[in-house]
Amino acid sequence: MRILLIHPNYHSGGAEIAGNWPPAWVAYLAGSLRAAGYTDLRFVDAMTNDISEEALREIFAAEKPDIIGTTAITPSIYKAERLLEIAKEMHPKAVTVLGGIHATFMYQQVLKEAPWVDAIVRGEGEEIFLELVRAVDSGKWETEKENIKGIAYGDDKQIIATPAAPTVRDLDGIDPDWSILEWDKYMYIPLNKRVAIPNMARGCPFTCSFCSQWKFWRDYRVRDAKKVVDEIEKLVNEHDVGFFILADEEPTINQRKFVQFCEELIARDLGIEWGINTRVTDILRDEKLLPMYRKAGLLHVSLGTEAAAQMKLDLFNKETTVAQNKKAIKLLQDAGMVVEAQFIVGLENETAETLEETYLMAKDWSPDLANWAMFTPWPFSDLYQEMGDKVEVFDFEKYNFVTPIMKPDAMDRGELLDRTMNNYRRFYMRKALFSYPWAGTGARRRYLLGCLKAFLKAGFQRKFYDLGKVDYWGPQSRTKVNFQFDAARERPEASPVVWSPKHDRTMKGEQQASVWKEGMPKTEQHAKVMACGGGDEQMTEEMIAAAEQKLDHRPAGSEGKIMMKI
Repeated sequence: MRILLIHPNYHSGGAEIAGNWPPAWVAYLAGSLRAAGYTDLRFVDAMTNDISEEALREIFAAEKPDIIGTTAITPSIYKAERLLEIAKEMHPKAVTVLGGIHATFMYQQVLKEAPWVDAIVRGEGEEIFLELVRAVDSGKWETEKENIKGIAYGDDKQIIATPAAPTVRDLDGIDPDWSILEWDKYMYIPLNKRVAIPNMARGCPFTCSFCSQWKFWRDYRVRDAKKVVDEIEKLVNEHDVGFFILADEEPTINQRKFVQFCEELIARDLGIEWGINTRVTDILRDEKLLPMYRKAGLLHVSLGTEAAAQMKLDLFNKETTVAQNKKAIKLLQDAGMVVEAQFIVGLENETAETLEETYLMAKDWSPDLANWAMFTPWPFSDLYQEMGDKVEVFDFEKYNFVTPIMKPDAMDRGELLDRTMNNYRRFYMRKALFSYPWAGTGARRRYLLGCLKAFLKAGFQRKFYDLGKVDYWGPQSRTKVNFQFDAARERPEASPVVWSPKHDRTMKGEQQASVWKEGMPKTEQHAKVMACGGGDEQMTEEMIAAAEQKLDHRPAGSEGKIMMKI
């Protein structure tokens, strides 16, 4: 039974400027498969190795796979579809499988435009994909696939989504096979060390309107801290990993678990540094714990400050104030950490003045790093649906946080890109001349100079923000920028959601009573619960206990089959 897993060759000009990122999905899938006895596995990282279609055909020709699987986020969906099209041409009898968040929620779109995809895995894949593999291995795929929970597939007449599979309950029981990766390829440029992306938790107890992670994972589950550090220790000892970034949406939400994790890292003294994305209010909450976090190796903290203008913060239902953002940055820097401030730009109400305000805020707050990301409404998020006709671009390959998907009312996309680049130029010029060289000694200074190296390298190669692809050469070219949107792409509808999150947007019962005030209007409840990157709500002990004890008593996978005519 030969299984070939491939990561699609997609590049965006965004996060890659810091290095090559190991695709964790394949390690977790491979670990699950090997534990079940399926050891004839091969992984091809077409993205990191920049493998062309011609070279991919040569790889397929040399392989005799029974199953060919890949994954896709929204901007890589077309690359993934094309990859499986080539696979089907080369191996018509092989079963082609696609997973990931985009296919999970947009399976109708995917199966209609890519009928060569035999099956879509909806949701987290370890258990679902294993059941699919077993069906193929037993020769019963065609006759029994309708009994495999958590997949979608099509035939000549209809698209079928089987009942939802239960979420993975025993996360600690998954032993990822990190050896399947080419570790010499995954270098983190700022530190010139190998980098990994393990996770401590899946899901999120909050339900931001612009996010879909809480929908994808459904319920919030946290691993045992010792098990996570066991995994990190193996990455250090067996694969020479020197830096990791927790893949969690907000790892500090569960303070007790995060503290246990840090204490375990301190106890083992692995000599590894790491980074997270977290909320401003969590940093304010944990002010006295920050020195301990730094002692555990936490070096890079990315804060979801999102926008400088308070009106934008309110638009995103954030409760974080400008003053809180500034204080959180100072606290982290005083504790010896590097701070990155994240700004969202390109909303419909964006103007030259609001973009300038984000720069002035970044200058005033003085984070070590700043990132201006283009507002990108995921096609399966609540916010995307609420925006309706305001979304005009449906070329999902450009949904990458560096391409202006939305057009502000007061400027065109070329000007938006140009003013964003102007913010970058001014911010990092000041840092390069007046900050980084005098950023003290030790880890902070080395890290910041390494970040500067990464920015300069990406700028020289014109990979940053896809500038080389869109023909942007500075302010003089802003009227000639060509984002190359595929105008033939029409707005697809999100597929019917065939499961419900384990917590809804207003929460219920005892959980609601423990969080919301009596009589609070529904809209205010929503504003409070949408707390990713901001908000002042915290997980109570009751909420943590509910998550840990799995208090949702609905029968797992009880959602029904959905069939749609093509």
